[in-house]
Amino acid sequence: MRNSVWMAGAAALLLATAGGTLPALAQTTPGAEQSQASRDLAAIIADYESWAAQEDPWTAGSEGNRDALSRLPDSSRAAQLARREPLGRFRDRLAAIDPVALTSEERLNQRLLTRSIGMALEGIELDRGRLAFDSEGGPETLSGYLASSTRIASRADADAWLSRLDALSALYDNAMDDARRGIETGMVQPRIVTDRVVASTAAATAFTPDNDPLMRPMANRPASIPEADWQSLRARAQEIIAREIMPARRRWAAFMTEEYLPASPAEPNAIGLGQRPGGREAYAYNARWYTTTEMTPDEIHALGLSEVARIRAQMQEEMAAAGWTGSFADFLTFLRTDPQFYARSRDELMMYARDIAKRADDQMPSLFNTLPRLPYGVRPVPAEIEANYTTGRYNGGSYVNGIAGGYMVNTSSLDQRPLYELPALTLHEAVPGHHHQIALQQELGDLPWFRRNGDATAFVEGWGLYSEYLGYEMGIYRTPYERFGRLSYEMWRACRLVADTGIHWLGWDIEQARACFRDNSALSELNIQTELERYISWPGQALAYKVGELTILRLRRRAEAALGDRFDVRRFHDAVLLGGPVPMEVLEQRIDEWIAAEQTRAS
Repeated sequence: MRNSVWMAGAAALLLATAGGTLPALAQTTPGAEQSQASRDLAAIIADYESWAAQEDPWTAGSEGNRDALSRLPDSSRAAQLARREPLGRFRDRLAAIDPVALTSEERLNQRLLTRSIGMALEGIELDRGRLAFDSEGGPETLSGYLASSTRIASRADADAWLSRLDALSALYDNAMDDARRGIETGMVQPRIVTDRVVASTAAATAFTPDNDPLMRPMANRPASIPEADWQSLRARAQEIIAREIMPARRRWAAFMTEEYLPASPAEPNAIGLGQRPGGREAYAYNARWYTTTEMTPDEIHALGLSEVARIRAQMQEEMAAAGWTGSFADFLTFLRTDPQFYARSRDELMMYARDIAKRADDQMPSLFNTLPRLPYGVRPVPAEIEANYTTGRYNGGSYVNGIAGGYMVNTSSLDQRPLYELPALTLHEAVPGHHHQIALQQELGDLPWFRRNGDATAFVEGWGLYSEYLGYEMGIYRTPYERFGRLSYEMWRACRLVADTGIHWLGWDIEQARACFRDNSALSELNIQTELERYISWPGQALAYKVGELTILRLRRRAEAALGDRFDVRRFHDAVLLGGPVPMEVLEQRIDEWIAAEQTRAS
């Protein structure tokens, strides 16, 4: 999974895009040789891009916009509502262009931007910001992520960070406004999620200048800044945190304890979005948003059950290959409890993760023609958030700002982090998974930003899960236990389809949802609990993985069958990735066109 849960949710609420990421400067410029329709479309894209860059300084800053690095977006409900008018105008301008007068690539741009704007407008009307936090937290989580993705190499960088610190308290106030609106309308997180966040927000109020995550960008003085100036800048940062941010943290913590907690339903069967007013409509929207398909929750649930049965049969084969003659349940107990499968220290776990990452790096040219310039690091999850954090994550970097991508490994609770799962996790989060795909898409400068920087979740997470499958071809899985671990991870994603729709659409309690993971995967109890709370608090996102992976695998098999010996996996991967993240139906169309072109090329 990429980035933090709350950050992704906040971005989706703040931005007028289906992916929640925004541009550098426009890449499509009207030219005299173009048709009038082409010039009109190019003008709309340029106007939209300029508007969007103002709306989201996060991504504009990551692409080198100096002004944006000193700002934060306006996350208020008033700002969300104000976006309706310009979005509506962009939609109408797009609709006025006859697609017949456009080239095929221009028609795709028109189609994708129209879809993105339409989904954004629908999301604003649903007021999705009322769920103002998730199981990992709210504005305090976002603040920590922002700090971890900030690099100070000059006085201008330091001044920009101080400006952002000055604006951070507004994120807390806007989150409280959103959450209060949720209380008033019954759109609230259940007690199981709120209890976690009450604890994490209280912990954030105890930060000191020595351990505050917001001071991490200022841990090391750049050579270009004199020592006296550096100490003055650090003092200013500490003063802003003490004057503005610490009171905001305390307000947020008090609100969570005194107002939100009493309003959170504690009943076991009241954990799903479908139990909230308007929740079924919102969940159906989320299913379309995250899967980028028109699949209904019932269809997704049925797909999950089918995948559970298929993967379970493969797991039986690997269990036999390991020499196990007992029951499936006993094999799971063995995997969850035998010390041979667990690191003895945090450093040892990181050593294993780095080893797998380098073995994966070694195999990348065999599967990919095009590799990104941006490297990545393997990093432990920061201690202050590890308790509520998933087992691993990818944080995107910025080539222009000198920030590498980050494969984050949770090194807490070592007896819950089995080594046989680590190869699949590493392939998913680092390469050929999220780092490869996301760093590569950042370099697609010939595409408009909504193609280059989009975040079609089924594409992004589907690619991550497909990358776990590629581990077979890369020689990463070396034992039956690691191959079983890969299947256990795939089962995890199949059970997501079952559990997420069960909770939010069918009205399940958490124990009904837990059964799929407990009985069919080797996931530890801690990971199962953490994941279930994530699904409860972030409805629908978990549906994207399997839908995307199955689409990519189906298209690869189609290409292999059509091209036979002429199939080149490196060219296939270019065809998938170099068009940027797209909805599943668009990906299918692109690969069909690629297959036809390959047949012509090879004849």
